[in-house]
Amino acid sequence: MRFSRRDFLAAGAASTALLTGCATPAGPTPTPTAGELSAQLTALLDRAVQTSLRRSPERCTSLGLSEERAGYRHIDKVSDLSKAAGREGRALQQAALAELRAINRASLPARDQVTYDVVATAWENSLANSAFEVGGGAGSPYVVTQLTGAYRNGPDFLDAQHPLRTRDEADAYLARLSGFAGQLDQETLIIAEDAAAGVIPPDFAIDGALASLEGFSSRAPAETVLVQTLVRRLPAVAEIPEADRASYVSRAEALVRDTVFPAYRRQIEALRTVRPRAVHDAGIWRLPQGAEMYAASLRSRTTTTMSPQEIHNMGLELIASLNSEMDGILRGQGLTRGSVAARVQEISRRPDQLYPNTDEGRTQILADLNTQTRHIESLMPQAFNTLAQAQLEIRRVPPTSEAGAPGGYYQRAALDGSRPGAYYINLRNTAEWPKFTLPTLNYHEGVPGHHWQISIQQESGSIPFIRSAMLGFSAFSEGWGLYAEQLADELGVYATDPLGRLGYLQSMTFRASRLVVDTGIHHLRWSREQAIQSMMEATGDQESSVTTEIERYCVWPGQACSYMVGRQAINRMRDASRATLGARFDLKGFHDTMLANGAVPLTVLEQIMSDWTTTQRA
Repeated sequence: MRFSRRDFLAAGAASTALLTGCATPAGPTPTPTAGELSAQLTALLDRAVQTSLRRSPERCTSLGLSEERAGYRHIDKVSDLSKAAGREGRALQQAALAELRAINRASLPARDQVTYDVVATAWENSLANSAFEVGGGAGSPYVVTQLTGAYRNGPDFLDAQHPLRTRDEADAYLARLSGFAGQLDQETLIIAEDAAAGVIPPDFAIDGALASLEGFSSRAPAETVLVQTLVRRLPAVAEIPEADRASYVSRAEALVRDTVFPAYRRQIEALRTVRPRAVHDAGIWRLPQGAEMYAASLRSRTTTTMSPQEIHNMGLELIASLNSEMDGILRGQGLTRGSVAARVQEISRRPDQLYPNTDEGRTQILADLNTQTRHIESLMPQAFNTLAQAQLEIRRVPPTSEAGAPGGYYQRAALDGSRPGAYYINLRNTAEWPKFTLPTLNYHEGVPGHHWQISIQQESGSIPFIRSAMLGFSAFSEGWGLYAEQLADELGVYATDPLGRLGYLQSMTFRASRLVVDTGIHHLRWSREQAIQSMMEATGDQESSVTTEIERYCVWPGQACSYMVGRQAINRMRDASRATLGARFDLKGFHDTMLANGAVPLTVLEQIMSDWTTTQRA
C-alpha cells in the first residue's frame, strides 16, 4: 500500500506575556547562546529526518531502522512516487531551509557550523534540481528509461533488502508487492504528463526500458524474482510452517499475475505511445530549459561552480597524461605499434586475460575479487588509524537487470548490522572484465573505496544522523572511490603486476573520458555515437560496455563528472597540506580527518582539511 504523509513543520507557536501589576516596556530580546542555537539546529534536523523517513519507507528498511527509530511502521509501505508527492516534498524542504537560514551560523559551535553548511548545500542543490518538475529533476529528467524507474528498483529492493525473518515481514512483503504495482502506475502517468511538456527520453533509452519491461513481464509469474525470493528465503522462517509457505508463494504469484504484470503492461503501452515522438539526440540541451537543467545538475553533482567547458578541458588534459603513462607500460610489454587504445584492446582479447563466459567463470571472478579484498584489507593500517568494521559481500548484478545496469555499484550496510555492505558487478559478459581490469574496480567499490568510506561514516558515532545516513554528495563519495584506486596503487598493490597497473590507469582514463563525453553530450551537442567513439578511443574499452556507459550518461546528466572532479579536488587538498607541513604531513591523519566528517560538499571539505592543516602546523 502507498503511504500518506504529514507535514512536519508546525505552525509558529503564539507567545503569551504574563504581566504582574503595571505594564513595563519590553526589554531587548536576549541573544541566544551557542548552546541554545545548537539545540535549535538539532531540533530542526531531527524534524527534517523524521519527515524524510516518513516519505521513504524503503529507506527505513534499507538503513535497518526499527519502527521506534523511524517513528512509524514502515515495513509494509512504499513511497509515493507521484508528482503531487514531489511538489509536497519540495514545499517541505523549502520551509526547512528557510528555518535553517534563520539560525545565526556564525554563533554556532565549529562542529555545528560544518553540519549547517553540509545541510544547507544539500537542500539548496536539491531544490535547484527539483525546480524542474520532470522525471526526478534536472539530474534525472526522465522518469522511466533503461536505467531508471520503479520497474528496475522495486524487484531488486524486494529481493535484496526487504527482510523475511518473521510471519509479519512475510505479510508486509505481500503488501509491498501490491504497492510496487501502484508505483509503476504512478510513473506511467508521469510518462504521459512529461511527454505533453516536451520531455521524452531518447529513442534508445525507451527501447532499453521496453526490452527490460517486456522481458520481465513475459516470464511465468512463478519464475520472477518477486516470487522466487519467497521460495528461496521462506524456508529459513521458523514460525511459518511448510503449508503456509506454499500459501505465501501462491498469493505472491497471484499478485504478480493479476496486479503487477498488468501495471507492467500499462507502462509498456505508455512508452510505446510516446516512442514515435522520441528522437535520437542524446543530450539534455534539446529539452525545455535544457542548458539551465544541466547547469543545476553539474553544480549538484560536483558541488563546484565549474563550467561545462572547464570540465571538458580537464578531461582532455587528463586523458593525454594518462595515455602517456599507459604507453610506457605497453611498451614494456613489447607492444609498440598502434594507438594506446588499440594495444589495450589487444591485451583485453588475450586468452590468459579472459574468464570463461559461463557460470563457472563468473564464480571464479567473484572468488578472485574476494581474494583481492582480503589482501587490500591487510594493507589498510598503513594508511588509516580508524578501520572500517562492516563486512563486505561481492555479488553479481541480478540477471534480470544486468542488460542496462552499470559495471558495478555499491549498497551500504544496514545500520543495525542485519545486512552487510555489498557491491555488485555486472557479469552479463565476462569478456567485459579482463583479469587486469578487476583489481581497480574492487578498490573503488569495496576497500578502500565506497565500502570503506561509508562504513567509517556510519560507524563514527559522532556525525549527525542526517549526514551519516540521509545525505549524499557524489563528488565526495565518487571522488573518494577514484582516490581509493590511486591509494591502492600507492600502497604497492601493482609493484609486481604491470598489467594490473595498466588496468588502474585505464580506469582513470575512463573517468577522465567521462568528463569529456558527458559535457560533449549535454553541452557540445555530441551524438550518442560520437560519445561512444570518443570513449573507445580514449580507453580501449569494448564497445558493448562503453555503449552502456554512454547511455547512462545520457539519462543522468552530470553524474559522470562527479568522479574525477572529486578525485582531483582531494589530490589538490593533499598536495596543499603536504606542501605546508612538509615532513610533518601525516597521511593517516589526513585520511582519518577526511573520512571522520563523512560525505560533504567539496567546498566544505576544502575548509575542513585547511583547518586540519593549520592545526597540524601549530
